[in-house]
Amino acid sequence: MLTEVAPGVLVHQSELLRNNTVVVRGGTGVLLIDPGIRNSEMACLANDLRQVGQPVVAGFATHPDWDHVLWHPELGGAPRYGTARCAAFMREVLSKPDWKSHVAAGFPPEIADDPPLDRFGRISGLPAGATRIPWDGPAVRIIEHPAHAPGHAALFIEERGVLVAGDMLSDLFVPMLDDFGDTNDPVEEYLAGLRLLDDVAKDVDVVVPGHGSVGTAGEVTARIALDRAYVLALRDGEAFDDPRVGSSAEPGWEWISDIHEGQLRNLARRNERGGRPEAI
Repeated sequence: MLTEVAPGVLVHQSELLRNNTVVVRGGTGVLLIDPGIRNSEMACLANDLRQVGQPVVAGFATHPDWDHVLWHPELGGAPRYGTARCAAFMREVLSKPDWKSHVAAGFPPEIADDPPLDRFGRISGLPAGATRIPWDGPAVRIIEHPAHAPGHAALFIEERGVLVAGDMLSDLFVPMLDDFGDTNDPVEEYLAGLRLLDDVAKDVDVVVPGHGSVGTAGEVTARIALDRAYVLALRDGEAFDDPRVGSSAEPGWEWISDIHEGQLRNLARRNERGGRPEAI
């Protein structure tokens, strides 16, 4: 279930959406990053950690998408951290009386009644601008940026050379921009996030995306370049040459093209309203 990708850093990949859960060994237990997504997977993970005497002493949600803020009772009651903005977003979600039905409506049909919701989204926000996770283990740098979702953060486990990228740098998913609304510039926000990841790329030996394959040092800069090329083509209305969409997509993952087409439509509507971002 768990595969070691660097000393003391292990990954479990879910079958359904290829979500990557990251486990980092510390002095008294483990840091658990983005657990999930099936009920059985989380229970199995908790059991595996118990068997090796490694309780969960801290958790972290890279961003407030439903598949990154799940939790299971058997994982225990350790503090579950996120950025201040991520936690604020989740508090707003949980403040609505019908939040459970609203969240469950977004689950894939295959797991409609599966993920436990009793501890869904219970994120403790770190102070605004926090750059480290408070725990007894290897230093984990928080790289907060505006790409993809409110309060999104990548994590860099410096002593191990591991970059946990959240929902970026995937070999399966195209860059998914934050909603094309009227109050933000999702294209520039995504490019800003990529610049921050580029700043640490030279020190990265392993990159773990939120979904898809774990990459080696040589793949980090290539994935950043591919994501940047996609976002710029989206912005500038250029032709797309991306292996994650169209006929070159991995068999069974052709539906990623639906995400791509949706982003094209959203950007077209934004441009019609005169909201096209300036060239960068």
